[in-house]
Amino acid sequence: MGGVTSSSPETSTTQGVRGTSVEEDLGWALGVVFRRYAKQSGQALEDVPGGPRGYQVLATAQAEGPKRQLDLAAQLEIDRTVMTYLLDDLEKEGLVQRQPDPADRRARLIVATPKGVELLCDLERRLRATEDEVMGGLDDGERLVFRMLLQRVARQANAIDPVHNACTLVEQGELEITES
Repeated sequence: MGGVTSSSPETSTTQGVRGTSVEEDLGWALGVVFRRYAKQSGQALEDVPGGPRGYQVLATAQAEGPKRQLDLAAQLEIDRTVMTYLLDDLEKEGLVQRQPDPADRRARLIVATPKGVELLCDLERRLRATEDEVMGGLDDGERLVFRMLLQRVARQANAIDPVHNACTLVEQGELEITES
């Protein structure tokens, strides 16, 4: 009769109904790579108060210069109260400073300290090592092509369904991974 019986090799745990292995599934591949990257990058950022959020604050303060606390919270989509506690922790570690905003004495500018910049450089080295480990099966040319293609697909997907904050994406992905 045209049906597949339970003894058919096409119904094994690694094969789909038509003989396609799970390893050929895009969702499976993306999930496995993302899970590995999330684990490794989490370990790379464990020294930073706030983990990925703390890293984002440091990176933004360094790359874009001093920003008002409220503007930084809005840009990174961090609740104002959470941002206050996060900045308290980063400041306690000597990684950022709150400085008065010359344009508005009620506001504070967030500035990375020399210690914060030094840590940021170390974190960037750790994250590069994480990427190297995750993409270890590819040579340099393949990595470049993979990145270019992945970024093109990501830009297209983001145009359809925008993600305004990378940490939000990571948190949603981790929740999906840990719940399944």
